[in-house]
Amino acid sequence: MNHSMHSADRTTHLKIVVVALAAGIATAAFGISARPALNVAQTVHVIKAGQPTMLSSSTASIVR
Repeated sequence: MNHSMHSADRTTHLKIVVVALAAGIATAAFGISARPALNVAQTVHVIKAGQPTMLSSSTASIVR
């Protein structure tokens, strides 16, 4: 058992690299699979403006 990276042998370093590589691949695979599908159709609702109107009565105070 190696308690320090300085005293670790070649197989310990190799194990660390393999575990880090496997974790990176697993994280990337999870991120790619968690994306929403790209072929999802999205609809846009367009609201057109009507004729301008005047406000004839209001109890709101005007602050300028």
